Amino acid sequence: MLKLNEVGWLEKEKPLCGPMDALVRPLAVSPCTSDIHTVWEGAIGERTDMILGHEAVGEVVETGNLVKDFKKGDRVIIPAITPDWEKVESQMGFHQHAGGMLNGWKFSNVKDGVFGELFHVNQADGNMALLPPNVSVEDAVMLSDMVPTGFHGADNAHVSYGETVAVIGIGPVGLMAVAGANLRGAARIFAVGSRQICQDVAKLYGATDTVNYKDGDIVRHILDANDKKPVDKVIIAGGNLETFEQALKIVRPAGVISNVNYLGTGDFIRISRIDWGVGMGHIAITGGLMPGGRKNMEYLSNLLKYGKLDVSHLLTHRYKGFDFIETGIFLMKDKPSDLIKPVITI
Repeated sequence: MLKLNEVGWLEKEKPLCGPMDALVRPLAVSPCTSDIHTVWEGAIGERTDMILGHEAVGEVVETGNLVKDFKKGDRVIIPAITPDWEKVESQMGFHQHAGGMLNGWKFSNVKDGVFGELFHVNQADGNMALLPPNVSVEDAVMLSDMVPTGFHGADNAHVSYGETVAVIGIGPVGLMAVAGANLRGAARIFAVGSRQICQDVAKLYGATDTVNYKDGDIVRHILDANDKKPVDKVIIAGGNLETFEQALKIVRPAGVISNVNYLGTGDFIRISRIDWGVGMGHIAITGGLMPGGRKNMEYLSNLLKYGKLDVSHLLTHRYKGFDFIETGIFLMKDKPSDLIKPVITI
């Protein structure tokens, strides 16, 4: 990213490797809609001459002298969120905000991202995981962000056995929210999205019903399909500021609305006083940045290792070669009808 609304190639010096850190060469990367929000919406403010990207699997090139568990040549998964684990916020249980709001999100936010020939990983022992030998680098890169973000939506909604869940927005994160809700035991899952390819893949991940918002009011459609009953939980993985109003109209009293959508534009979210039970409906509205760190990557990689989750359905566009990163970025910006997620092997 050269500046707001402009991307291009940069020449930068080799990053420094601290005693607890690692330098990694990317093996597979994937552009994300978050990169689009950063460049073309300025969602996190002005950024100049910053390397983009926060989804990568790579090979360790160098480690600091205090790194114990990784060595040169190891193939590793790196989460999008790489906190400083000694910070007070990490000890309080919200490492995503260690050092300040969203400060656990370092790549392409507070430092250069992973779309470089080398990138820096802080506190390597706590922020990298070994790639299982039977998991491909293309599949594993989905563990950096898409899987944990979607699953975080289901986790924060506290989805439980037999519940009815609506997932609004079924891009790659929403599809993983569908998969996460399914794994947590949801009985009926409404998947809301307009692109046919996403609707088809949502069914593969456990959606029982698909709703196209272009066909009319999703509130009416979901309530009519559900015998006029509200759903137990709503996961917001797409849409805009008005999506919260729709979510409140379809969730039951004492239900949960869990947002994992990156709200890139606008100033305020409107919440209907009446739909929120005039403030007393026991409806929880929560939003969270995905959890980072080594343990989460190891646990999620077990789902791929033992065949519990197949992320290959997300990978619609595959490229080989560093130069195709720019192609992937513009695919995520333009979102053609056959796209879910691009992946570039290097």
